[in-house]
Amino acid sequence: MMVCESERASRQTLCGLLGVSRQAYHKRKKREEKVAIESELVIQEVLRVREVQKRVGTRKLHHLLKDFRTEHLIKMGRDGLNELLREHSMQIRKRRRKAPRTTFSSPWRRYPNLIRELMRQGEPTKANQIWVSDITYVRLEEGHCYLSLITDAYSRKIVGYHLSRDLSADGCVKALRMALRDNPERDGLIHHSDRGLQYCSSRYTKLLGKVLISMTEKSDPLENAIAERVNGILKQELLEKHLGTFREAKTNIDEAVSVYNNLRPHLSIDMLTPTEAHTRSGTLKRHWKNYFSNRPVGQAAAYAAA
Repeated sequence: MMVCESERASRQTLCGLLGVSRQAYHKRKKREEKVAIESELVIQEVLRVREVQKRVGTRKLHHLLKDFRTEHLIKMGRDGLNELLREHSMQIRKRRRKAPRTTFSSPWRRYPNLIRELMRQGEPTKANQIWVSDITYVRLEEGHCYLSLITDAYSRKIVGYHLSRDLSADGCVKALRMALRDNPERDGLIHHSDRGLQYCSSRYTKLLGKVLISMTEKSDPLENAIAERVNGILKQELLEKHLGTFREAKTNIDEAVSVYNNLRPHLSIDMLTPTEAHTRSGTLKRHWKNYFSNRPVGQAAAYAAA
């Protein structure tokens, strides 16, 4: 009893010094406890999400945690989540490494850029109108290997991919075979890429058949911005930081592509996953501003934010 009276007296003295009532003191203390519990719940959920999407950023985390926050009656905006991640040193920093060269332009075979005018008029309105292709390197402990990717410009879905030990056309051909096999309805499809030797090879162009061929006309990466962006997402967010062997890399890439297509929401397709968007048609809402819309031809392709 004496202890309780002593504590009560101490609280009264403290409240008097702070110039607040006892009710306000207790209310503030409960609020701080509630915030602490909610913050811990959010951090644990972020850790759970990042077990699969290892480097997903704040904006997409805020979207992915929407149902979780509703279920637990947690009111936390994007800025609040960003501040919470900063306090716990959980913000994502971009990796910057010197990249090996993957494009060696063909000196004898060129194709015009067919998608430039289309993009000026508006984006694709359904899947399998435009595919964009690119090759990116994957760093291993034993050196490098190379990932060939084909992405649908409307849905941002990776429709074909293959990991190779070298830069021969074989990897691109196998990625294209996957894309053609899984997407039989492709009337009027345009295949867009850089001017790499792999895409100009007779094996590759023959396999394309009636698919229209489009290529970049300059070395500006913004002419193939969607493909470049997908490369970055896979390497910066979804692939393991350290890959040992080629076999490990293949397994990790299979998992990364599955997460990218089926779990990761995209700002440029109304926060849908690529697999969801691939079944839609019509214009999809962007959740970002295009600051490049008035820039010269070649730079307007920066619409590829994902």
